[in-house]
Amino acid sequence: MKDLKLICTGCGKEYSVERVDPRCDDCNEPLEMELIKKGKIKEGNPLQHTILERYADFFPFKEIRRDLSLNEGFTPTVSIPRIAKRIGLKNLYFKNESQNPTWSFKDRGTVVAIQHAHSLGFKKVGAVSTGNMAVSVAAYGKRAGFETFIFVGKNIPQEKLNPIAIYGANLIKVDGDYGKLYYESLEIGRKQGIYFINSDVTYRVEGYKTAAFEMCEQLNFNIPDYVVVPTSAGGNVRGIYKGFKEFKEVGIIDRIPKIIVAQAAGCSPIFNAFEKGSMKIERVQNPETIAHGIENPFPPSGNAVLKMLKENGGTCVAVSDEEIIIAQKEMAEKGVFGQPESCVPLAAVKKLRQQGYLTEEDSIACIVTGSGLKYTAAFEKHNLNAHLCKLEELDSFIKDNF
Repeated sequence: MKDLKLICTGCGKEYSVERVDPRCDDCNEPLEMELIKKGKIKEGNPLQHTILERYADFFPFKEIRRDLSLNEGFTPTVSIPRIAKRIGLKNLYFKNESQNPTWSFKDRGTVVAIQHAHSLGFKKVGAVSTGNMAVSVAAYGKRAGFETFIFVGKNIPQEKLNPIAIYGANLIKVDGDYGKLYYESLEIGRKQGIYFINSDVTYRVEGYKTAAFEMCEQLNFNIPDYVVVPTSAGGNVRGIYKGFKEFKEVGIIDRIPKIIVAQAAGCSPIFNAFEKGSMKIERVQNPETIAHGIENPFPPSGNAVLKMLKENGGTCVAVSDEEIIIAQKEMAEKGVFGQPESCVPLAAVKKLRQQGYLTEEDSIACIVTGSGLKYTAAFEKHNLNAHLCKLEELDSFIKDNF
């Protein structure tokens, strides 16, 4: 490992870069790898690189194991000018993370944490998740030859279990307070030698910064004014922000976009604190939203995200389920089909434009975190139709009805 430090996002205490426990011993806030201050993008064809190879200077590894990768990253950044024009924006982009190997942004963080676990000699990895992260860790863990443990709540529906189980991980339904399971898993990991790659662990956050690196390259280093991230635990938005900071620190870009943290109104602990001017989140009681992937009533990086927003000068917004479903349909009709939480950014952009926070000269990038096929129950919220006619009547049917 390179000579770097992990720094507590709360009190600033420093730790070894080889540390696995992702939280501070003193204040229990998440740890973050220190900012890289010297580095460059690897030259050559990105299609021949993994994300760890192309951005090797920005990771702590002296040796990169290519065989641990599933060729994650390098997802498209798509311009949708018709939506931008309708909303009244200069440019609107969607960073489509559904194109990752297990169809979500989680793969970026998983591969970096798997690399870290391997470098330290671990033989077991795990995760606490009922969705995208569970699938990602199950896939990458088995790919790397680790014994893999996935903890889920006991009432998880079978439709969510099967996409995890197919990879052959040790899948355990846990009867108890699911909210406490995150912290319990870290303790179990210490005792039993399992590296838990949970939502905001240090090296998962490090993987997420590659989305920012790619956007810079894909947009020819014309940095958008704002980047909108649907936010649950807070690891992804922290990583993306850190990516822009590091590229600016080393001189690759000359400014950092404002960050917009987007949440669902049915579960918005970060937004609630931000609106009150508080730097501490409070648990949301009885959360309920169709955007299940960001339905986290007490996000472990919530306080760190509030601190990030204060430093960055960005904002936080919450949108209703109705606004989310409308955004999902709008995106799909332009070729980008995201799961409900992936559509929260567009709904947030529309709201902020209506409120006058965003102007017609602004350029916005929205993070589409996962595929719409991850949650097909959302189809029930749409008025979707199919037509039927006989083959011999097809020509006249089209002429008469469309």
